[in-house]
Amino acid sequence: MSTPGVPRPTDPTTTPPEYGISPATPDPTLRAALAGVRDEVAKAVVGQEAAVTSLLIALLCRGHVLLEGVPGVAKTLLVRTLAASLDLDTKRVQFTPDLMPGDITGSLVYDARTAEFSFREGPVFTNLLLADEINRTPPKTQASLLEAMEERQVSVDGTPRPLPDPFIVIATQNPVEYEGTYPLPEAQLDRFLLKVLLPLPEREDEVEILARHAAGFDPRDLGAAGVQATTTAAELEKARAEVATVRVAPEVLGYVVDICRATRRSPSLSLGVSPRGATALLATSRAWAWLCGRSFVTPDDVKALAHPTLRHRVQLRPEAELEGVTAESVLAAVLASVPVPR
Repeated sequence: MSTPGVPRPTDPTTTPPEYGISPATPDPTLRAALAGVRDEVAKAVVGQEAAVTSLLIALLCRGHVLLEGVPGVAKTLLVRTLAASLDLDTKRVQFTPDLMPGDITGSLVYDARTAEFSFREGPVFTNLLLADEINRTPPKTQASLLEAMEERQVSVDGTPRPLPDPFIVIATQNPVEYEGTYPLPEAQLDRFLLKVLLPLPEREDEVEILARHAAGFDPRDLGAAGVQATTTAAELEKARAEVATVRVAPEVLGYVVDICRATRRSPSLSLGVSPRGATALLATSRAWAWLCGRSFVTPDDVKALAHPTLRHRVQLRPEAELEGVTAESVLAAVLASVPVPR
């Protein structure tokens, strides 16, 4: 894939007869509403279309996203603009070495007037939680998000408290070789549906960024940039229901499994993709097919989502890293070696 993330959806295609699936297509109104999100985000963020599409896929799949990029590539602005265009509540937590778990989940506070303890909600009680620079806080605080990400609830003093719906964590991190970072453990990385790489902008995009700032663009004032909500939480829920009906032929299911099993046999990897990773690839492929206007998944859908869905679920052997092997090159080799169903 030339661009990290996933490409922009194309127009609907006809159903290939070998899949034996009804040619009915998803509701075009819902697709248009979500497609409008890209246009709204583009009013504040130049480029990064692949990242926006990846975030939409995560919302459709109820999954979480890990955004990786050097400082200053608009990771935070991207999330804020996405929330504004979806009319969802968002909160931001700046992860630092002294951040405590209770600073995220909330805690019990003693009320002297009533002589009782009451629960004060933490920033995790929102729709889009922006966990900024998550790898700059120690593992204990990173782990405080695990229950929220997996169970959609937090437990304080033994009492579970459900989180709003929709709820997804969008975590940003700097590349691991940056000073002062704590690499996320494999168990937590596996909880992220997608890992999206945000590259530095092309020259033309960077010129456009400077031109907007020269014209008075203020990233803190999205309203002045003309960003408006194009869809609602109710429409998002309808879209999720449609994604759940996207059909997957047995041959495509086998293709997903074969890709994941091939990573476990790769000599360059000490850790391959788990069954959870296989289910994640299935979910993202279905959402991508729906965004493309189809009611069925093709092998090309699986290929399009393989890198962002699996790149953080594999672990390289030290000797492979020394030889310059990357997760991207291993996944590319796996996709090239696994037979594609016809």
